[in-house]
Amino acid sequence: MARRRRSSAVESLKRRKDGDSSPNQVGEPDSDRRLITIFVIFFIVIPAVSIVVYKVKFADRVIKTEPSIRHKGIVKTDINFQEILTEHSKAAENSTTRHYDYPVLAYITPWNSKGYDMAKIFNSKFTHLSPVWYDLKSSGQGSGLVLEGRHNADKGWIQELRSRGNALILPRVVLEAIPGEMLKKKKLREKAINLIVTECKEMEYDGIVLESWSRWAAYGVLHDPDMRKMALQFVKQLGDALHSTSSLRNNQQHMQFMYVVGPPRSEKLQMYDFGPEDLQFLKDSVDGFSLMTYDFSNPQNPGPNAPIKWIDLTLKLLLGSSNSIDSNIARKVLLGINFYGNDFVISGDSGGGGAITGRDYLTLLQKHKPTFRWDKESGEHLFMYRDDKNIKHAVFYPTLMSILLRLENARLWGIGISIWEIGQGLDYFFDLL
Repeated sequence: MARRRRSSAVESLKRRKDGDSSPNQVGEPDSDRRLITIFVIFFIVIPAVSIVVYKVKFADRVIKTEPSIRHKGIVKTDINFQEILTEHSKAAENSTTRHYDYPVLAYITPWNSKGYDMAKIFNSKFTHLSPVWYDLKSSGQGSGLVLEGRHNADKGWIQELRSRGNALILPRVVLEAIPGEMLKKKKLREKAINLIVTECKEMEYDGIVLESWSRWAAYGVLHDPDMRKMALQFVKQLGDALHSTSSLRNNQQHMQFMYVVGPPRSEKLQMYDFGPEDLQFLKDSVDGFSLMTYDFSNPQNPGPNAPIKWIDLTLKLLLGSSNSIDSNIARKVLLGINFYGNDFVISGDSGGGGAITGRDYLTLLQKHKPTFRWDKESGEHLFMYRDDKNIKHAVFYPTLMSILLRLENARLWGIGISIWEIGQGLDYFFDLL
């Protein structure tokens, strides 16, 4: 599925498809005119009016989402590079007002230090903040475990965050330990859980975000039914252990646990995919599922980062049809939104390019002064340019319109969002949250 859909996405950048329609004209006898009039009123006029009313309400609600930006006329499909260069650093003076009531998890990485400042400035926009600090690894001595990363922790930054707002601090822990050893041995599983819970207590965190599913898939763990079951059981045990531990900041609340899951790799769920049954199994032990709905394309298959149709397909596979969604479970699903972009090489056979941050993006705008295109199929902006060697590139990077579209999509599904990661975005992105 991925290769076929990516190729289609790239082709859509190179051509425009126009559709036309021809009205049907049907003559009717005079005796049926009254019946036709009734038909037209009830089946055409009323639905048409309803659509207009809906669009008016929707437009009004979007305007209310961020008046300061809407009045500047920036949230739109027909953008130009100069508007971005002029406005990107002009975030609204009110940095505390939230426009959505769903959970918002934001990641911060040490290698993009701007994220630390954004977390402080826009603290009230987030419900959870996850600094990327820890790795749980197999130790070199025997079959032990070690939790590395405390040297990354910044207690002063955490204190300042807590003085500014109520966002919970849940550092990310990547499970690097060899799963064949850890999952099969009860003592190692218990030690892993104890290491994590103890670190949360000693460092006064509000819980953790765990990433292990993609690692387990790479090791082949999820292809084995018995190992897969043990893996899920470990996640559940860790969540239960955190839930049975009181928060040091508030004895009335337990520590929280969020779990990172990847999107399905095809239109049909495979054994290694995280699916609805897994969601049901873990729902009481996990407070949020951080869904990585980005990186749809890559240098070998360049295209949009997270096509909106692909996002909807992923959510449908995980949650079912919109008519049968359990709202309590849905709210725990956090739609991944990228604050980074990609600069792909699209001429030649080898491909190339990769991820870019907001700083890289602004440099490209200043140098190449590109013309933007809005791709309706993916719901993303892009532009083309040629580098100093006359090699053609396609750049996909978030814009206010593409982000707003995904924020609204999350609202319609009744889910939350997770942002990877806030050090890579532009300042005015945060006005939309």
